[in-house]
Amino acid sequence: EVRAKLVVLGVAFTVTFVLTPVVRRLAERYGAVVAPDERRVHSVPTATIGGVAMFAALLASFAVAWQLDGFAAVFEGSSEPLGVLLAATVIFAVGLTDDLREVSAPARVAGMVLAGSILVRFGVSILFLRIPLYDLVLLSPDLSALITVVWVVGMANAVNLVDGLDGLAAGIVAIASGSFFLYSEQLVDAGVISENNIGPLVAIITLGICLGFLPHNFNPAKIFMGDGGALLLGLLMAASTISVGGSQNEPFSGQVYFFFAPLFIPLFILGVPIIDTLFAIIRRASRRSGVATADKEHLHHRLMRLGHGQRRAVLILWAWTAALSGLVLYPAYTGKGDAVLPLAVLVLGFGLYVFFHPGTRKANGDAAGAVPSATGDDLP
Repeated sequence: EVRAKLVVLGVAFTVTFVLTPVVRRLAERYGAVVAPDERRVHSVPTATIGGVAMFAALLASFAVAWQLDGFAAVFEGSSEPLGVLLAATVIFAVGLTDDLREVSAPARVAGMVLAGSILVRFGVSILFLRIPLYDLVLLSPDLSALITVVWVVGMANAVNLVDGLDGLAAGIVAIASGSFFLYSEQLVDAGVISENNIGPLVAIITLGICLGFLPHNFNPAKIFMGDGGALLLGLLMAASTISVGGSQNEPFSGQVYFFFAPLFIPLFILGVPIIDTLFAIIRRASRRSGVATADKEHLHHRLMRLGHGQRRAVLILWAWTAALSGLVLYPAYTGKGDAVLPLAVLVLGFGLYVFFHPGTRKANGDAAGAVPSATGDDLP
């Protein structure tokens, strides 16, 4: 079984790594590039459909996993793998179309809703919702479908929004998916989720895709993942977290924190993009501007105005995501620290607030001027 997982990880990595330069050359030949402007960091026209290589790697990885005995339980008698692939196809097509010619915000959201609805139709849905300090709630079919779709839309937008500097989104999702895979493996070993759960497979494929893309995307990026890649990664993270966190109602002795609110684990593992999304919505609402209105106040913009270059800003945000992931994984692997974890998260959150406090930005950033984003991706 370990061998099967390593094989799938290797396939996802290799296909993405090998195909990305091919996609780059095709993009440059046919004009699928992002030109420099006042909102972007890169200084030369850069290919922007790296998501094509990611999607091809997803298809190849699923095809290989389907043939491996180690994943037989995932594919036998289950409609979920087909549902994930169909939903991924839809959301990737929406993103790729937007990369090639601009798609309106309502049309993009409609595509995300359709992708989420496909997951629900094929059995990948949030059935149980654990509310912190309350209880386990069994969702009605209608509410289950609604929350699942909202989760998909939110996760896709979160990843797309954080795709603002070279290597940022791919690195964060790599850390997130790798951490979530390790967490879900603990649940399988404890018998909380069964071996036919598709969540771990999707997580490890996502990890391989990101690792294969990063060498081409780290500063200075030779290619961007584009909306096609960002929305695809968001969909895959949503599918894995839904499968692991929303499909079971078994308690896990010694890991109270995780099973008190398993659906909220991505809030910590994917802390950077989700917090960035919330900040963006609140910021734009306070200014009475639309949530789709672009600005230059994302976390990565602020880091650069504080004097950090692209690479250092990306590494800082990677480190923050890794710290959040470590906080999540420590109790799961040691059986200790459940009571300390919420306090540790609050301390991290307070530190983030202090670091990005408007006074800090004014003192350190006014002289630096506005810093544009690398790709111009924004809500929704």
